[in-house]
Amino acid sequence: MSHRLETLWAFLIRDYQQETSYRLNFISQWSAIVLNILVWYFLARFAGDAMAARLEPYGGDFFSFLLVGVALWGYQSTAVNSLRGRIREAQTIGTLEALLVTSTPPNQLIVGSTLYDFVFMSLRVVAYLVLGFVFFDLDLEQANYVASMVVLVLSIAAFMGIGIMAGAFTMIFKKGDPVTWVFTTLAVPLGGVFYPVSVLPGPLQWLANLLPVTHSLEAMRRTLLEGASLAEVAPSLKALAVFALILFPTSLFLFRQSLRWAKARGSLVHY
Repeated sequence: MSHRLETLWAFLIRDYQQETSYRLNFISQWSAIVLNILVWYFLARFAGDAMAARLEPYGGDFFSFLLVGVALWGYQSTAVNSLRGRIREAQTIGTLEALLVTSTPPNQLIVGSTLYDFVFMSLRVVAYLVLGFVFFDLDLEQANYVASMVVLVLSIAAFMGIGIMAGAFTMIFKKGDPVTWVFTTLAVPLGGVFYPVSVLPGPLQWLANLLPVTHSLEAMRRTLLEGASLAEVAPSLKALAVFALILFPTSLFLFRQSLRWAKARGSLVHY
């Protein structure tokens, strides 16, 4: 166990040192948080009244709806893109083969490669919520934090299944994996990131329910903004659990198979 923690810590420190070595980019990422919140706040002031009726299940405040939506969308974006991006980067600079011939198990490699991105995204989400609460009237007095954490854990499990599949495609095809394209293209217009799914026509609402981010956002907004209990968001939790149980083991199998295929073909050094 201690060896595994040491390995994960080594991954975390490596990625932290790499990211902070580009200081301007690191600073701009944090500066963007304030600018993003300002944009959402003024957008909410402009369109908030028109959306009030649609937002009743989520507390009625458009700014809070947007802030939670974009924050959780960041987790899906991280889960889908992190492993794929790390693999592609290692392919390009020629370190992928050296990493994969070590004794590090594939599961640990996946966790270690994405750990820094999830830690960084978690800090960004906390910053969003704190700034929104302190300066922009984000109302979290009714928040059910225990239920929200359950939603977050199930969401990440479902999202990671998508991300590992994307990593498997990248291992073999290098560029252009369809998994990333489908889930990043459809999630924003259909998943309810910027507006409730209820505004969509019936067929698109049905399609939206096939995306884990739809159920994740529904449950997270209700638990954070309305204080809903786990029982009240049970349908969304069940959907996320189904996604996680199907996508996560399937994606691990595909990743191991793609790793074996790449080693057998000797394509780890190709980019």
